[in-house]
Amino acid sequence: MLDQAWELNGSVAIRPEPFGALLYDFHSRRLTFLKDRRLVAVVEGLAAAPTVDDALARAGVPVALRPGFGAALDRLAQQRMITRRTS
Repeated sequence: MLDQAWELNGSVAIRPEPFGALLYDFHSRRLTFLKDRRLVAVVEGLAAAPTVDDALARAGVPVALRPGFGAALDRLAQQRMITRRTS
């Protein structure tokens, strides 16, 4: 996943919250809490970054923490909150 381009699913909205953000999918009505502001920055930056790894770097995520962030992004992908970008 780290070397691929991903983006927020078109049916998902991000609402900023004091603890981080809420993701709401209008199709599935699924609600997901992002409790790390760096993860919020990564998700928000996915569409502008050529790869997930680049989005992690732009958000200032240290290399040592990237596997944990990658796991969190994998869970968001499984929930279809983020989708692989093809263009």
